[in-house]
Amino acid sequence: MIRTSTSRFQKILRPVYVSKSHAFVSGPSPFSQIAGSDREQAIARKWLQDFNTDTIPRNLCEISFSRSSGPGGQNVNKVNSKATLRVSTSDLFRLVPSPLHADIRASPYYAERSGFLVIQADSNRKQTGNVDACFTKLQNLILAAGRNSVEGETSPEQADKVRRLRKADNEARLRAKKRHSGKKSVRRGPSGSGL
Repeated sequence: MIRTSTSRFQKILRPVYVSKSHAFVSGPSPFSQIAGSDREQAIARKWLQDFNTDTIPRNLCEISFSRSSGPGGQNVNKVNSKATLRVSTSDLFRLVPSPLHADIRASPYYAERSGFLVIQADSNRKQTGNVDACFTKLQNLILAAGRNSVEGETSPEQADKVRRLRKADNEARLRAKKRHSGKKSVRRGPSGSGL
């Protein structure tokens, strides 16, 4: 849907592209029914493996354009090339596993009062390039949240190596204790003599 708005101070029409999918607004999150942190971690791990740019639908976001700032000459002054992406966290969290929610809320893009992620890009001269940059930032935010909050899976070889290292460490500790005990018993002298 294209919305046009005019300002009293600016007599130009600025297109604001807004599309909202109602398919994700209603109904509980499939991740909210999961019990147990190990199960949540496993599902989040699988979700992150399958995550790509198409996982978060573009129609879930509101995109608006405004004038950019900084160097760029007439293009910056005349063209609305800066893209602002707004994503409702309630809609986004229906798609994203729950272990990632806290890190997404802690991101600098999160606006606490509105409950939206607000991501801006004005590095490109074209609107489409800035929109793509916004979605790339959103994808990177979700991947960073996944790296911070989802534990890696231990391979059987790694688990076996850890088990062997623990066993070797325990044996070395017991040998050191026995050596120390022997040293102390030599200092005490014969067992029959008392003070």
